[in-house]
Formats: sequence, structure tokens, C-alpha cells
Amino acid sequence: MTSEAEKRILDGTSWNEFCDSIKMAGSLILADGAPDDPLTRAEGFRFLSRVTRTALEAFVEHADPLAPTLHRPVHETVKMGADNPDNYYQFSRISGEHEYRIRGTRGTIHYLGFGTYVGMYGTGGRSEPTGYVEGKDLEVGEDGSLEVVLSCEKKPGNWLPMEPDTSSLIVRQMFLDRQSETIADLTIERIGAARGPTPLTPEGLDEALGTAGRLVGGVAMIFSTWADGFRAHVNTLPEFDQSTSLAAHGDPNICYYHSYWKLAPDEALVVEATPPECDYWNFQLNNHWMESLDYVHHRICINKHDAVYGKGGSVRIVVTHEDPGVPNWLDTAGHAFGTMCFRWVRAKSHPQPQTRVVKLSELPPWP
Repeated sequence: MTSEAEKRILDGTSWNEFCDSIKMAGSLILADGAPDDPLTRAEGFRFLSRVTRTALEAFVEHADPLAPTLHRPVHETVKMGADNPDNYYQFSRISGEHEYRIRGTRGTIHYLGFGTYVGMYGTGGRSEPTGYVEGKDLEVGEDGSLEVVLSCEKKPGNWLPMEPDTSSLIVRQMFLDRQSETIADLTIERIGAARGPTPLTPEGLDEALGTAGRLVGGVAMIFSTWADGFRAHVNTLPEFDQSTSLAAHGDPNICYYHSYWKLAPDEALVVEATPPECDYWNFQLNNHWMESLDYVHHRICINKHDAVYGKGGSVRIVVTHEDPGVPNWLDTAGHAFGTMCFRWVRAKSHPQPQTRVVKLSELPPWP
């Protein structure tokens, strides 16, 4: 007897619904109120193509919690949710029904965070962290070796909690000085695994395509909605709601300030703060769709290590379309507007960054 999933694969329904979900996501790029200039539209449709690529990687190619793999969902050409240019992101599908082990070497990367999560963009239901552990809190061998066990029941040694409905793992490796640091070299395995990956089945592919399609629509909906909301406080940096961040699988050690920026050709955005004691901080520019701007070819972000400091440890960041010849300049990379993000990581306090827009001719001298 032919199953329902087999019927959907045989007659193309699974594929057609996946394609329909991608087409529907495109309507968000064309929605009333969304920017309608050619560059932002082009970036919007490219954004959907990028998210589609990573959705297929996550839910078709690497979706088996019985044979997990660590792969990179976000990088130089796949971006979402104000992705941090200093981060090396890794992702794995897991299940709270099983136990896992991460092995490898710690490397010298400044910040190493492991988080387990339930839920996923666009899939509905509960979406939040189910466990988190940071590299500074882990036992590491003298040779740099590292082992972390993921399970619902507490384990001795390095333990990353899960819950019965845990469905994913995100590893964040954060550079402070990319030129001198090396990433952690990590692998993941299911404890007690006796066989390889689950063979492809019609049921598995039917579910995978459905999940991938919902992810594309969910990502587009969430971050376009956020960006629209940020336009209510252009060129300021209010603190972002922590519960909203965690529901979007943010790092619980980070305090975020998300907003929108917009500059005329003769204007500069000045961002000022006195960083508190913290592991890391950064400020970055994104496009309207909350993709970090091209950080390979432009300086669109600055962090704790890169910044030039003023009196009392203060920092002043200057955003302009052309280099004004001052320290801590960030390049808009050909954009007139977009979103922006400031982060404090494991900070003792969360001082409010101050912003103001000035004419280039009125840009205060340094310091």
C-alpha cells in the first residue's frame, strides 16, 4: 500500500509545495512599506536564495539526528539576523531522545559558545534555548583537547543540557583578533551509534522539504518584520528585548541593541560609548534584510580589539559613505540605509550607546 508521503513524492506535491513556499516568501520582499529601490530589492531576493541554500543544507543534507554533522549555516555568502562578521557559526540537527559527544581541540578562539535549542524559524511552537555552556567554563586538557556531552540527564565533566524536545545545536566561535586566533576543531557523534545515516525515504524527504520551505518563509518574515519595527527609531540604539532574542536562538550571554540607520551623502552617524568590563563587544552595519554588509571587502564592523579608544576608555565610532580620515570609521558599502547592531558579550553592565547624526563638515575632531 502506498503511503501518503510516497504519493506526495510520486505526484510532485512535496516539491511543488516547497517551491510555492519559496514563491510566497518572495511576497515579503514586495510587501507594502518594504523599500522599493533596486538595490534593496535585489538584496532581498538574493537573501531568499541564500536562506533557501542553507535551509536545504540543514534539513535535507544534514538533517539526521542519528548521524549528526557540524556544518556552517551562516558565513560570508549566507547571512541572516544581523550575523556577526567575527563569528564562525556551526549547526547540527540533534534530538533530545539521544545523547551526543562533541570532541576536538579548543584552539585559541576568543569566545566559544555551545547552545542547544528547541524550535526553528517558521515551524511554530516553542522556540528557545534548552542549554548553554561557554568555553571559559569548560575543562580543557593540557594538550588543548576538549570533550562535551549533550544529554537530558546531567553528566560529569563538561555537560551541555538538552530537553526531550531539543532539536538543534548551534556553536558560536567568536574572533577578537582574527589574524592571530585559531578556531576550535570540533566533531560531533551520537553516543551509542551503531550505524550510519538513515537511508533516504519518501517520508523523510517529504518532511525535509516541508521544513526547509517553512524555514525560508519564517526567516524572511521574522527579520523583515524586525527591520520594519526598527525604522521607528532610526539612528538610535535602543536595547533589544532579551526574550525576543532568545526565541530567535540568540546567545544568552549577549545584550543586543538593534536598530536602523539612514544617512544622506553629507551626513555622519556618530556612536559613542564607554565599554564596560566584558569579554567582547562589537558594532556592525547591515542591510535592510538584516544581513551584515560585505565585510570581506569593506570595514563594516568594529570590535573590542580593533577599536581606537579615547579618554577614560571611551570609544567613538563614525559611520559615513566616504572615509573622513578619523579612527573607528565604518563604511556603508554603497548603502544609504539599513539595520545596525551593537553587542555586549558577558558584560558586567550594559551602558546605553549614544548616537547622533552630524554633517560631515561638523564632524568633531578626534578624540
